Amino acid sequence: MASKAQKNASFNIVVVGQNGRLQYEAVLFVASLRAKSPAFSGRVFVAEPQPGPRWTKDPRMSNPDVVALLNQMDAEILPFESRHFGESYPNGNKIELLRELPAGEPFVFFDTDTLITGDISKVPFDFDRPSASLKVEGTWPEPPLYGPQYTAIWKSLYDKFDIEFESTLDLSQPDEYWRRYLYFNAGFFYYRCPHEFGARFEKYALQIRTDPPEELACQSLDPWLDQVVLPLVIHELGGGRDALPDGFLDGTVSTHYRLIPLMYARESDLAVETLQEVAAPNKVKKVLKQYDPFKRMIYQGRGHKARALFDRDHLPRREQVIRNTLRRNGYWLR
Repeated sequence: MASKAQKNASFNIVVVGQNGRLQYEAVLFVASLRAKSPAFSGRVFVAEPQPGPRWTKDPRMSNPDVVALLNQMDAEILPFESRHFGESYPNGNKIELLRELPAGEPFVFFDTDTLITGDISKVPFDFDRPSASLKVEGTWPEPPLYGPQYTAIWKSLYDKFDIEFESTLDLSQPDEYWRRYLYFNAGFFYYRCPHEFGARFEKYALQIRTDPPEELACQSLDPWLDQVVLPLVIHELGGGRDALPDGFLDGTVSTHYRLIPLMYARESDLAVETLQEVAAPNKVKKVLKQYDPFKRMIYQGRGHKARALFDRDHLPRREQVIRNTLRRNGYWLR
C-alpha cells in the first residue's frame, strides 16, 4: 500500500507543444490549469520536439506570442529529441518526452487537447499505482473473422515480455468482449517516476513495432501503438483500471475534448463554461484568436451554434455521426 506521503506528493504536469494546432491547445490547457487549480504547486512542462532527421519540417512552436504567454503563465518549455518516432508517429512524442522530465518526481501526462475544469490538487493520485484514461472505445484490436480473437491477441503481447496476463481480465465482462481486456486511452497517464515508466513504454513500443507477435498480423498499430503498449506498462508497474477513483479526470477536473468542434458538440456545460471563461482574458484571447478554429468557434460564436445541433442526453453512439453532422453544417474546423 502506498504511503500517505506518496499519495499526497507534489507532482509535475506535462503536455506536448509543437507547431500548428497543439501550440494553441497548450495555451488553453495551461490557462485552464492556472484558472481552475490555483493550489497546484508542481511544475508545468510544455514538451517541445526538436528539429532532427525524424522531422521534415521544424516541429517547434512557431508563434513567439504562444511561447511568451506560456512563459508568463509559468510553464516551462522542455525540449526533447525524437530518437525513434517523430513525424512518422507523432503519438510517440508522449513516449520520448518522458526521458527529459525530472527523474524520481511523480508526473501526470495529459494530451494537449485537454481542459482543466477543477482543482487538480484534489485528485487522489496514488503515484505508486499507475493508471491512464478509461475514456475509451473498442478501437483495438479488430479480430479477423477466423481468428485470432481478443484473448489470443492480448495474451500474445503479455507473453512477449513475460508479463502475467490473467489478472488483467475484468471477469465481470463476457469472454471475447473488448471491455474484458485491459485497455486505456493515452489521454492521460501517471506514475511516480517518468524515467522508469518511459523506459518500459519506449522498449515495448519499439519491440512491438519492429517485431510484433504473429497474432498481430492483421492488426494496424497506427495510430494505436501507444494504447497497445500502455496496459503492459501499467500492469507490470502494479497499476490498473481501478487505481484512480472515478469522476475526477475525464470528469469534474478534466475534459479530453480532442477537437474544439467536438467540445461544443458533446462535452458538459461545465467544460464549455470553463472554456469560455479561461479564453476570455485579453492576453489569452490575443493569442488564441490567431488559430482560426478557435477564433471562429470560441470568439465568433459558432461553437454555441454547433452545440445547439445536439442533445447531450441523447448523443449519437458513434463519434463519426457527430463529426458528419458538424461537417454537414459547416462547423467541422480543425
